[in-house]
Amino acid sequence: MSDAHHTPDHDSPHEGPIKTPKQLITAVFYAFLVPIIGIILLASYVATDKKPAAGSDGMKAEAVAQRIRPVAGAPDVKDISDTSTLRTGEQVYAQQCSSCHAAGAMGAPKFGNAGEWGPRLGQGFDVLLASAIKGKGNMSPQGAEGDAVLNFEVARGVVYMANHGGAKFAEPPAPAASGASGASAAK
Repeated sequence: MSDAHHTPDHDSPHEGPIKTPKQLITAVFYAFLVPIIGIILLASYVATDKKPAAGSDGMKAEAVAQRIRPVAGAPDVKDISDTSTLRTGEQVYAQQCSSCHAAGAMGAPKFGNAGEWGPRLGQGFDVLLASAIKGKGNMSPQGAEGDAVLNFEVARGVVYMANHGGAKFAEPPAPAASGASGASAAK
């Protein structure tokens, strides 16, 4: 039987890429040197004050000021004795109510649709206002307990929507200023 196919001898030692002592010393040297250089570079990167923000200006003073503005800023101060400084019913509708009432979304009576507003108008203004302030069904609260200015503006929005749905509600009375004299509260 001729040995045309040479079969590997399973008893011979496995040869690796390192064949000389010089290659072994070089491999060991680089095996220690490369991680040490990596650690040094990483430590120097972490210790630097300024780091790139992946193409973002997120740490600039203007961007930081913009992010903290709602927290640090004071709320709008409105003079309740001057109702012209408060939002009108149309403004309240446009800012708070139109997202659902313009299209009649989620069961909301559609703006200007007397058929949808009719049963609700029969309940009266006070019931409609209470539903708007406290929320009802799918509608979240639009007012806030103890916030006379916001609730007055919501009342104006209710009158605006209800009157476009067939009601004849009068403009709600302005809230009395807390701590104001009787003359200024009567305005």
